[in-house]
Amino acid sequence: MRVLVTGADGFVGRYLVRRLVGAGDVVGAACRPVGHRVDWSAVAPGAAVEPIPFEITDAESVEGALGWRPEAVIHLAAVASTREARRDPAAAWLVNAVGTSRLVAAAAGLRESGAGDPLVLVVSSGEVYGAGPRTARVESDPLLPQSPYAASKVAAEVAAMEAWRRTGLRVVVARPFTHTGPGQTTVYVLPGWVERLREAKVSGAAVVSTGNLEPVRDLLDVRDVVDAYRLLVAHGTPGEVYNVSRGEGSSLAELFDRLRGVIGTVAAPCPDPSLMRGNDIPYLVGDSTKLRRATGWTPAITLQQTLQELVDAQAD
Repeated sequence: MRVLVTGADGFVGRYLVRRLVGAGDVVGAACRPVGHRVDWSAVAPGAAVEPIPFEITDAESVEGALGWRPEAVIHLAAVASTREARRDPAAAWLVNAVGTSRLVAAAAGLRESGAGDPLVLVVSSGEVYGAGPRTARVESDPLLPQSPYAASKVAAEVAAMEAWRRTGLRVVVARPFTHTGPGQTTVYVLPGWVERLREAKVSGAAVVSTGNLEPVRDLLDVRDVVDAYRLLVAHGTPGEVYNVSRGEGSSLAELFDRLRGVIGTVAAPCPDPSLMRGNDIPYLVGDSTKLRRATGWTPAITLQQTLQELVDAQAD
């Protein structure tokens, strides 16, 4: 299968390209032409990976990328950090909402011209559910975004589904919950903790700065997430939304303690106002029954393995 991956040079994108190549797919790696260039031979040695210049905010660039004639598109390109989206909400909307609208319009154009009929997997977020009861969220639950990031993702879903209803473009939406893995930047919570805990072990520091440790999150390994995306391309039903989640919650306090155990330090958490996020969602766990029934997917990597490999990656 010819699969176009937008945002292929990002954390999740690199894992996804490797996964697709392993499944025998030919990958169009759509990345911004500016910034760090990826050595795709290192990501997927000997594989059919074709770099494609791609700027989600430029209509001609998006149409040019779709001119590669993919059979499927997995749309990862986004402002993916809630912190970054809070700093510039307009930019998050421009990339996440307007960019997705532009992408599905170009894909629908291919279909209408008879030049192709790509399935488009739009990657949203479990954060679109916002605050709610302490139960696992299902796809039919109301969407109550409470951050610029989540709101822009809801808008992206609306744009994608409108294109499906109006043009018949085969659109599937994935709502991944929190995921991490080796190589994720320390801007994100768990890799940031690993960095500070390792430093504390070396220096003998008694405390490590943290944000709010009370929220409960559903945590997956990035490799399980990209497996779900590949399966949704093959088995997802157009017009449907699928949670990608483990279905189990862990408090951030519990995750911090587990990382301390892996690293071997007794440094205590110390709340830092600069790391606090306003309107934290207290409980965010997803029910992935729909995904499992449609594709046979199930997480293969344990939470403990993910935490261990996060630590090992930084040690290396």
